[in-house]
Amino acid sequence: MNSQGPAVDIPVEPLIAPNRLTADSRLDFRRSVLESLEQAANAGAGAVEVDLSITTEMDASGLGVLVLLQKRARERGLETRLLNAPRVVRQMLNVTRLEALFDMSPRA
Repeated sequence: MNSQGPAVDIPVEPLIAPNRLTADSRLDFRRSVLESLEQAANAGAGAVEVDLSITTEMDASGLGVLVLLQKRARERGLETRLLNAPRVVRQMLNVTRLEALFDMSPRA
């Protein structure tokens, strides 16, 4: 018997991505991403959110961290939402055909 009620999307503060989502910021961002994922999971949130509004540059390292987040979130039954994704991020996701992994709809 499952004692948990229906899943509720409890809001958790989005993680703010750095200006440069590149190899030089990868380790710190990865640590922050995993902490944010843990907070969202522990709070019973339905999604983990990353605000990319100040991100002006992203390379394969940054993309790798976002994909890691998506994979780990999916394992915990959470969606991954990318908020305010600028053109550089959308282009990278489009070129790599990874845009379907992420929810980029506006925050409700």
